[in-house]
Order: sequence, then structure tokens, then C-alpha cells
Amino acid sequence: QVQLVESGGGLVQPGGSLRLSCVGTTTIPSISGGIFRRYVVEWYRQAPGKQREFVALIGPNIYYAESVKDRFLITKDNTKNTVYLQMSDLKPEDTAVYYCHIEHTNSWGQGTQVTVSS
Repeated sequence: QVQLVESGGGLVQPGGSLRLSCVGTTTIPSISGGIFRRYVVEWYRQAPGKQREFVALIGPNIYYAESVKDRFLITKDNTKNTVYLQMSDLKPEDTAVYYCHIEHTNSWGQGTQVTVSS
């Protein structure tokens, strides 16, 4: 089992920046030292009344949704089992709960709220 915990959300004005973090932990000794080295990690978001949508992923390659390309940056620190989502030039339409996800283990975090408003 892999557990994911997101943090870093908050209220920011349009044009501002936030950095989200996703920390992974596991009770499986064989993978505890390299969860994010082993698996592809994705960020999703869900706005009120809308379906959850893909934002970015990092694995052997990096991909972004068109709506965030050139504004968001996904990185990871394998030594800390942490994946980051650096969000810049935020817009009101970026308002959502952001989730970290590992498809291979079907793991989701609890989400962190991002609100972009003046």
C-alpha cells in the first residue's frame, strides 16, 4: 500500500504562484526508499461541479494538460519521496481541489484546496 499526502494549497490572487507537494509513504520495505522512482505520479484537479481532470504527470516522461502548459512545472525529489507542482500565473479557473495519484497502486491523496481569487 502506498499513501499520498498533498499540501501547499491556499488562497492566492490571480497571477500569483503556489507550490504543491505530494509526499508518498508505504509500509512495503522493498519500495519505501523509492516510491516515486518506481511509479508514474500524476496530479489531477476537481473544480466544484466538474469532473476530475488531469493536470500533469512525471515518470520516464513529463506531460501537462494544455490548460496548464507553460504555467505549471512538475518535479520530484526521490530522496524525499516527494513530487511537487509549481504553479505560476494562476487564474481563477485553476481553482480546484488538487490530488496526487499513482495509477499503478490506485493511490489517491486527500487533496489540497487551491483558490485563485482577488
